[in-house]
Amino acid sequence: MAGYTLSTLETAIRNYTEVDSNVLTGAILAGFIENAEYRIFYDVPSDNNRYVSEGNLAADDNTINVPGKGTKGLTGTVFVRGVEVFNSTANTEGEGTWLQKKDQTYLSEYVNRLTGTEGGSTGQDVTGFPKYYAMFGGATAVSDTTSGGLYLAPTPDANYMHRIYYDMVPASLVTKTSGTYISQYFPQGLLYACLAEAFGYLKGPMDMLTLYEGKYKQEVQKFAGVQIGRRRRDDYTDGTVRIPVKSPSP
Repeated sequence: MAGYTLSTLETAIRNYTEVDSNVLTGAILAGFIENAEYRIFYDVPSDNNRYVSEGNLAADDNTINVPGKGTKGLTGTVFVRGVEVFNSTANTEGEGTWLQKKDQTYLSEYVNRLTGTEGGSTGQDVTGFPKYYAMFGGATAVSDTTSGGLYLAPTPDANYMHRIYYDMVPASLVTKTSGTYISQYFPQGLLYACLAEAFGYLKGPMDMLTLYEGKYKQEVQKFAGVQIGRRRRDDYTDGTVRIPVKSPSP
């Protein structure tokens, strides 16, 4: 199956449902496509959603804004996978240290132990090279100025370089009309997810809704096998995948 553009996917949905543009308008199909893309995003941790952002911590500031809308023109951080801080303020040639992810309550207890106080605010009064981070505001963002982000402890005592490794919802085919990673490399799954949306909207036939739900689930298992299986391993490190094949009976 060839990859889809927005136009060819819209045509395919209308052809499969045998409904024209008077019923399934472009606006309605855009909703189906976006819902399908979000479904795939949350069903499969796909490598195309992974991004890295670099910047400098602010001395005496125990928070970082997570990357948001405007970074690569995408939707915003959904979750953070890791934070690396370098013992350098000019570039990332210094030694990198991975911060340990903790809850906000842990950071408060950690800071209070160091200061010998109770009830202190997270990260205040203790400066140094950061060791821990915790999410606040869901650690999500639709812009770089929103409140979602990360707490650090200890509070940075210098403008250390840092990297944030995170996942974003990619640009939709609705806006990137010439094609996306999903529409090109997982077109059948995107189509089946859209058809499940379409037949749900059209109130049936229910056997067709069931058919395309099943087809989507079959295809998403194959896609997940590539994304979290083959793309996360190599033959040298992990060995060649071998599938046992039974020999015929003598």
